[in-house]
Amino acid sequence: MIDPTIASRLQFALTVMVHIIFPVMSMGLAPFLIWFTVQEVRTGRPIYEQLRRFWTKIFALSFVIGTVTGLVLEFEFATNFATFATVAGELFGGPLALEGMMAFMLEATFLGVFIFGRDRVSDRLYVVSSVAVGLGTWLSAVWILIANSWMQTPRGFELVTKNGQRVVTLTDPLAAYLTPRFGYMFVHMQNAAVESVALFMAGVAAYYVYRHHIRGQSVDAIAFWETTLKIAIVALVITAPLQVLHGDAYARHVAQSQPQKFAAMEAVWETGSYVPEYIVAFPTTLDGVFDPRTRELFGIAIPGFASWLVSGGNPEATIRGLESFSTRAPPVAIVFWSFRIMVALGFWFILLAFWSAFRWRRGELFEDDLLHRALMISAPLGIVAVEVGWIVTEVGRQPWVIQGVLQTADSVTPGLGGQEATLTLVGFVGGYTALLLLYAAVCRRIIRSGPPSPDELTATDNSAQEVRTDG
Repeated sequence: MIDPTIASRLQFALTVMVHIIFPVMSMGLAPFLIWFTVQEVRTGRPIYEQLRRFWTKIFALSFVIGTVTGLVLEFEFATNFATFATVAGELFGGPLALEGMMAFMLEATFLGVFIFGRDRVSDRLYVVSSVAVGLGTWLSAVWILIANSWMQTPRGFELVTKNGQRVVTLTDPLAAYLTPRFGYMFVHMQNAAVESVALFMAGVAAYYVYRHHIRGQSVDAIAFWETTLKIAIVALVITAPLQVLHGDAYARHVAQSQPQKFAAMEAVWETGSYVPEYIVAFPTTLDGVFDPRTRELFGIAIPGFASWLVSGGNPEATIRGLESFSTRAPPVAIVFWSFRIMVALGFWFILLAFWSAFRWRRGELFEDDLLHRALMISAPLGIVAVEVGWIVTEVGRQPWVIQGVLQTADSVTPGLGGQEATLTLVGFVGGYTALLLLYAAVCRRIIRSGPPSPDELTATDNSAQEVRTDG
């Protein structure tokens, strides 16, 4: 049997890593759907109706599964981390409740209008429904990230003893809910969501454009995918550079507010200046391969560059090392490599964006098969970047679940046994694997079905006209 603390952490990590896929898809698609809807109403061009109807299917699927997996996460606070729920419930419960009452209800209420009401409500109300759905999706992120940013940089509270238990009491709601970390997390997460969806759209569209050169497709179908590809490239050109620039500022904020996490990101054990920035690093001993806290590394580094980055331009800046902290270091190798994978993907996305824009400007966007293959391979990489980014955020905070207040080992439900924790972990692995396969299968079916044809749009418009006439 696995230790209940380890099993609970693995189960929660699995749940979060699967769940985050669906909010990323829905949050990332929301701005596109609003734009498609506005353009459809404004111009009346069939291509925008095709885009809206096709990508709404992916959005609705992601919303439904994201809702289910999100509810499971909230239950796990009680089943696996009851001590955390007791200690932080007064502060942590508020944002989660508001997320359900405000954001989810707004999104769920107008989603029905947005999916089924195009032929039943006015153009103005339909545009409002698209905006309300998108706003609800992004408001969900606001409240979730408020809660998480407080766990990273807690403030606006005091610890008091109630019934023999030290618990968090809210003293300053504004300070607690609007920590300095929140702005960084929100901008980085929402931009990442739009960027991830743009990569997904570009990859799918590139596949069909690429296939068009191998086997013929209808003119209408290929026009749809060519338009999708162009829209995705515009979004990539905007979001990819912004993500890297903002990420640089975000990392400096982490260095100031969570220096132990930053030291793990850079594998800095001893406090010093002129700290090198490792591009890659590997353990020098066989034992070190299996020890995430190994200190004996061989790597390729840029001298003084880590100090230069953390200070914004001073290669002599001092970085505090992991040895100087009283608590045990987080799993350094996991944080170190996750951070580098995220950064490497960020620069790859910039290359893709400007490569695509250059080919578009040259009039060769639809003829560059190498670019098409690169976009196809990169379609899921936005989600990968989000996953490793959250690994840096959450694993880098260890051993704390609430930074400086409550350690993860002390937050697990008392009395939870290794056998029951292990059994539920195994069940979650099986259940979530099946869920991911089902999601992938349905997405594949939607994509293979393609957009509605102009004949289908005409038939729908005629049917809607009959309904309005009869009414």
